[in-house]
Amino acid sequence: MPKIKICGLFREQDIEFANEAKPDFIGFVFAKSHRQINSETAALFKKRLNPQITTVGVFVNAEIPSITKLYNSGIINIAQLHGSESEDYINTLKKTCDVPIIKAVNIESAKPANADYLLFDNGKGGTGKAFDWNLIPKCDKEFFLAGGINLNNIGEAVKLNPYGIDLSSGVENEKGEKDREKIIEACRIVKKG
Repeated sequence: MPKIKICGLFREQDIEFANEAKPDFIGFVFAKSHRQINSETAALFKKRLNPQITTVGVFVNAEIPSITKLYNSGIINIAQLHGSESEDYINTLKKTCDVPIIKAVNIESAKPANADYLLFDNGKGGTGKAFDWNLIPKCDKEFFLAGGINLNNIGEAVKLNPYGIDLSSGVENEKGEKDREKIIEACRIVKKG
């Protein structure tokens, strides 16, 4: 049974929704986005979050010390890299703070050997659009599946047996805000397998 990650929590009520639905992971976006939050807000949210839920920080070509600080302070448990971070960057980050790393890649790009997990997304990610899941390459790393997953196709995503399913816009309303019922239903579908 895959794990589920709800990404892009940026309001206090989003944390309440997560505590109620109990996904395995939630994501705090520190990169430029309408979902972006700062470290102070993330720290506050982390205090209010059920401690059984793992926090993931989402970054795009961030300065390594900023990731290290968030990890060492316990605000994030995992770093998700969505930019053009190289193998050298990942090695340096791991030497600095030993944070587990999810590296977002598109299906055609090289797979970094030193990331702990891969995240397959549509193009550069964050598009909210699905890609052809038949093109997912065989890989020896556990991977998250992202990109256009919503309540209409999440059951199909579960059948692909990824390590995790990553949703953001698929559990939002038309204003781009997290929707309590959608989050609860997505978690229910994934957990029942």
